Amino acid sequence: MAIKPNINTTPVELRPEFQFAVSVDCVIFGYDEDALKVLLIECDLPAFRGQWSLLGDLLRPDEDLDAASYRVLRERTGLENVFLEQVHTFGRVGRHPAGRVVTTAYYSLVNVRDHQLRQMDNELHWHPVQEVSQMAFDHLEILGTCHQSLRKKVQEEPVIFNLMEDKFSLRELQAVYEAILDVKLDRRNFRKKLFSTGLLTDLGELEQNVPHRPGRLYSFHREEYARMRKKAFGGIDF
Repeated sequence: MAIKPNINTTPVELRPEFQFAVSVDCVIFGYDEDALKVLLIECDLPAFRGQWSLLGDLLRPDEDLDAASYRVLRERTGLENVFLEQVHTFGRVGRHPAGRVVTTAYYSLVNVRDHQLRQMDNELHWHPVQEVSQMAFDHLEILGTCHQSLRKKVQEEPVIFNLMEDKFSLRELQAVYEAILDVKLDRRNFRKKLFSTGLLTDLGELEQNVPHRPGRLYSFHREEYARMRKKAFGGIDF
């Protein structure tokens, strides 16, 4: 007599392991007023009334994780084709008051001046990362994790140029690096390392209407970076 295998015949839609939600949360970084900033929205859940949260949403039945994160960015900032990187998945039991929700965090880098925030029923503002001390859900942990990932990334690849204008001075570029890494960099050493990468194009122009001695303007040499990547870009170790 054949022994029947022990198979759970409970319909999939009724099994407990299928009774939870999946979401994405986007840590949108920008640089403005000499500070690394993050875009936050006022939480509208009663449990976190008056607190700020990251921009996110539940996955729709017909979309994957990357598509959902790009949708959140597009709906909140109006931007398309921006830098976006998946960082970590957070699934602690009880992290959401509405039920079991597992979320995957992404961070994005946007030029603050390139877009106009979409008006919504609840407030949406840029906040200096260093001043954010309390958030809804576990979003402070998510923000910290993404910030650490960004610090590592900017020394491996020139993603920092996503935060810059098309033309920038070395003074401005160093200020952005310092804001992200939370360190004071030696000016001469910084410039030496940046020039050694070959990623800067001297535009032959000077800054205009600045309160200090005008610096030369540069742009990011995307073609050179694409060529270097084929040989493995070595990164920029400050």
